[in-house]
Amino acid sequence: MQALSRGQRLPLSTLAPDGVLQTGVSAQGLALDVACFALDAGGKLADERYMTFFNQPATPCGGVALDAAGQDAAGFSFQLARLPGWVERVSIVASTEGAATMAQLQAGYLRLVGPQGEFARFTFSGSDFAGERAVMLGELYRKNGGWRFMAVGQGFNGGLDALVRHFGGAVAQETPPAPSTPSVDLEKRVAQAAPQLVNLVKSAAVSLEKAGLAQHRAKVCLVLDISGSMSALYSKGLVQKFAERILALGCRFDDDGEIDVFLFGRNVHQGEAMGLSNWSNYIKGIITRHPLEGDTRYGAAIEAVRRHYFPDARGGERRAVAKAAVPVYVMFVTDGSTSDKPLTERQLRWASREPIFWQFMGIGKGRKSKAKALASFADSDFPFLEKLDELDGRLVDNADFFSVASPDEHPDAALYDLLMNEYPQWVKQVRALGMIG
Repeated sequence: MQALSRGQRLPLSTLAPDGVLQTGVSAQGLALDVACFALDAGGKLADERYMTFFNQPATPCGGVALDAAGQDAAGFSFQLARLPGWVERVSIVASTEGAATMAQLQAGYLRLVGPQGEFARFTFSGSDFAGERAVMLGELYRKNGGWRFMAVGQGFNGGLDALVRHFGGAVAQETPPAPSTPSVDLEKRVAQAAPQLVNLVKSAAVSLEKAGLAQHRAKVCLVLDISGSMSALYSKGLVQKFAERILALGCRFDDDGEIDVFLFGRNVHQGEAMGLSNWSNYIKGIITRHPLEGDTRYGAAIEAVRRHYFPDARGGERRAVAKAAVPVYVMFVTDGSTSDKPLTERQLRWASREPIFWQFMGIGKGRKSKAKALASFADSDFPFLEKLDELDGRLVDNADFFSVASPDEHPDAALYDLLMNEYPQWVKQVRALGMIG
């Protein structure tokens, strides 16, 4: 039996032949309701009959059924081959009853059982959560013609109703939630200076609220690859549009309405901040000043960003953790591998002692399917970035990675959900270590 950690993936081809398996859920000290969502390529519940829970105990095809394994409190049985072709992944979730929160949980697990018995278990406890009332426990997803499992463990505010809305379903007799908007002053500033960004800011706000970060504050930094292979992405305006989406996130995180920007190829350049006063055609202007260049060096870029926010950073010599009033969220965009892999690994390990989170996005080619929401990075062309995502020797897991075929592959809401995949958990960890207030 294999013990799974958050984010770990497991092929099911030999462990659950023909996609036949059961999952069992157990929780000590807290009553949980379980549900299962069969989702399409866009991460949505395309057919509400494919939500399996106490009031709808099986899907029409019989591929998923409410069925506890053994002595478990709850669970599901799966016959994945019966699921229709539009189902790309199956999300297993649990929610609390009433006003209870996941932090009250003493101990819990999600276990996987095949024909030969239990073969994997993902454990969790209240210390992994705060005020969340629901949790995405695990996910079954297709890859290369087969099925895999990923342990997720992501807390979610709002309970089961919020999860249903998140996956695109309707909640019976629901009262529309009060809209989550930026501060009145910021909203007025965006509407006056950049009305084209208003909807982006609102979309970012929804994802932050779902992640429990509606009031969270952080600095945002955009790091862009300017190697020659990025030429078409710049000339077509795709990088500009992506930068606008990150600026909108920055407006929600920091009411100064600006994000810092770094460029890297053979060298590293810091551009002027991108903000509400200069956002239009920002990328065209900065590329004119810093033309595309050969080579790609992640490590040099990471070092430059570290020194910008923490000028006294000196490699691995710092033993005490760095502290700041607010953390830094770095959006790191590249379309290729790096020529300084050893330096990159060292820099990311050293950076784990600083309140900087690194969100890597690889822009790949020839991918077989769209990237899944919640950072299920199937068919990735970036093995080194995947390695960084799971790099050993760090104080905390300070990085996440997903790949896309194009910067505009995901709708706004799906992109912002991806950007909040691991960041909320990292915030809890660095706060507990006293790295942020």
